Amino acid sequence: MISHFVRKNLACFIPKQIFNSAQIPCFFFSSSSSPEEQPATSPTVFNFLLHKHNFSPEAAERIASIYPRLINPEKADSVLSFLKETGFSHTQLEKIIRHRPRFLSAKADVSIKPKIKIFQDLGFSSADICSIISNDPAILHMSVGNNIKPSLSVLKNLLGSNYNVARILKLSAWFVTSNLETTMVPNFEFLESVGIPRDRILLLLHNYPRTFLLKPETIRRSVYKAEEMGVDRNSKVFIYAVRALSSMSNDAWELKLQGFRDIGFSESDILEIFMKAPSSFVASMVKIKKITEVILGTGKYTLSCIVKNPVCFSCSVEKRYKPRFRILGILESRNLIEKWPGLGEVYILTDDKFFEKFVRPYSDVVGDDDTYVKTSLVRGKRGIKY
Repeated sequence: MISHFVRKNLACFIPKQIFNSAQIPCFFFSSSSSPEEQPATSPTVFNFLLHKHNFSPEAAERIASIYPRLINPEKADSVLSFLKETGFSHTQLEKIIRHRPRFLSAKADVSIKPKIKIFQDLGFSSADICSIISNDPAILHMSVGNNIKPSLSVLKNLLGSNYNVARILKLSAWFVTSNLETTMVPNFEFLESVGIPRDRILLLLHNYPRTFLLKPETIRRSVYKAEEMGVDRNSKVFIYAVRALSSMSNDAWELKLQGFRDIGFSESDILEIFMKAPSSFVASMVKIKKITEVILGTGKYTLSCIVKNPVCFSCSVEKRYKPRFRILGILESRNLIEKWPGLGEVYILTDDKFFEKFVRPYSDVVGDDDTYVKTSLVRGKRGIKY
């Protein structure tokens, strides 16, 4: 009787839209509610992942912080078990569920298996399937008919083999989540139509895949702009000039040119840099200015040296220039070298070759008193990049 009275009068204080037993604290009612009305009886995500599927404590905790309680443990178990059977490693599983915790409540037969099957039917290996999907789990959210199947078909027709398709998808799964018929296909066909060899187009695709997902008008504008600047369409750098120009709006391009002018480069210098190494223009002006400052700061090189070696803008100040300039300075101060090598040699040599030429021959003479050179020596011996 009392329980009936409480329930009846409690309704006066709770809005109708939320008046149901699943949303009102259970201490207002008797213990006769069904298990589904008491989510506290379900295992926590943390315990489920940690103890049943051997997730690391860190991964389980992170996932549980976003998705704390399982609605249906059987669904979660089915999804994870299927992915394991497909060949996904523990690391890949953790990455997928961290990215999309709600996969734990998905129906494996409806939401997961059909997407995996498309890749299997097209002949992709289990290793490739696991790598592609774990790199971008959003693929499992895409429609089989509207996204995955059409995209894989387009890629297979353009690239010719599963190996090439898998290579691209490992770099960027956007090729599955984008409409390739309105981006990649017309871009690919246009570049071929203006005489760019297919092997160079594929090279650009492998190095900068997202360029092909730009609007076709952007690619066309960039091709015409590169020609206006005097870049030979038959040269190997033409495709990279197109890529550099397509990565910026007209306003951003003008700001980039002004940035070079502000540093001290002339108009002819800027054009020469672009003609030789168009990819240099993709670097930020902060990086370009810093590299110029560090190179000129040695007192050994001039702006003309940079113009002749524009690829220098692609290297790291901290990992390449500063360590090497420091070593050369030490060698010069101890009369171990008569003059510094050309700028090109400084940045082109691999770490191992630079070590063999400028560090190893002088290690005994320099001695252990110079910590910097000693550290470089140890790194070189261990094959560690610096």
